Amino acid sequence: MKSRTKWQELKAMKDSDIDVSEVPEVDAKVFKTMVVRMPQPKELVSIRIDPDVLAWFRQQGGRYQTRINAVLRSYVQAHSR
Repeated sequence: MKSRTKWQELKAMKDSDIDVSEVPEVDAKVFKTMVVRMPQPKELVSIRIDPDVLAWFRQQGGRYQTRINAVLRSYVQAHSR
């Protein structure tokens, strides 16, 4: 997927141009109650995939392995009900 972010406009912006009026203040008190949740590491496996299927995922761009995982997760969720 191609990014729709207007990078040149963002690079040209100054910090003072950013509207932060709706962003709540974060102080030390807030950090004391925060919990850091680290994602579980993925397992490294070897899997055989048909060449045309792998080629299709690779054509979608980088992070194709993440997309394959997302497709497999959707299948599992759909069949776990």
